Amino acid sequence: MRTVLLLDNGSSRAESTLSLRRLAAGLGERLGIAVHPVSLLHSNKVPADALGGRSAETFAPFLRREVQAGVDRFLVLPLFFGRSGALTGFIPETVDALQAEVRRFVLDVAEVLCPLPQGEPRLTRILCDNLAQVASVTGSQARVVLVDHGSPLPAVTEVRRWLAAELRRTLGIPIEEAVMERRPGPEYDFNGPLLESVLHRLAEEDPRRPVALAMLFLSAGRHAGAGGDVEQICWQVQADHPGFEIAISPLVGAHSQILDVLEDRFRACA
Repeated sequence: MRTVLLLDNGSSRAESTLSLRRLAAGLGERLGIAVHPVSLLHSNKVPADALGGRSAETFAPFLRREVQAGVDRFLVLPLFFGRSGALTGFIPETVDALQAEVRRFVLDVAEVLCPLPQGEPRLTRILCDNLAQVASVTGSQARVVLVDHGSPLPAVTEVRRWLAAELRRTLGIPIEEAVMERRPGPEYDFNGPLLESVLHRLAEEDPRRPVALAMLFLSAGRHAGAGGDVEQICWQVQADHPGFEIAISPLVGAHSQILDVLEDRFRACA
């Protein structure tokens, strides 16, 4: 029997760990097994008091403890849209180091949420549902911006591009793309423009037409969620352009259908 981990990148915000725990509990109930909510990094900085008295688990310490207790098979369900450097670099490097330190074990990694080239149509439906929830604020004439964290890896950026193309096809409207972070230099132009730049441009083009942000984020963190960077950027742009309306969609991880995707990723490895 394998020990199953639902793995995210981690955040120093308690909301991120609590969201991960809710997803792991919901998935475990569906599967009839224990699913351990574990983060790669960062979440161990959150005080236990903010997490119901139970500290967050991070990847390397969790693996070390379990291997030392005799577990020798693991399955990681990555809560990642694409194959980020965390999956292609950090995880195998950590496993190699622990095997050299403790003993050999087997760790399998399931497919990501939006594997390319086939993609994941259910993510498109989730984004459409989430946009529908803010339609009462923006109306049918809103311009849509699909925003994600941003990555220096073209393969990860391609996930956002695939989803943007699917949204265009499904909704029949133009879809802008933006990122929260990108490295300087023309070699990273593939990553797309920063959200702040896109919003300022749209406000200058037509301040009377609102904007709906389609949030390609799984849970609250430094960028997403209440008081995060996305909200603060929106507030600043609206302060610079009075009357300009921006509505932020719910997060992907809050949608019930994400559990369907995770269940399928598990069963594909069963």
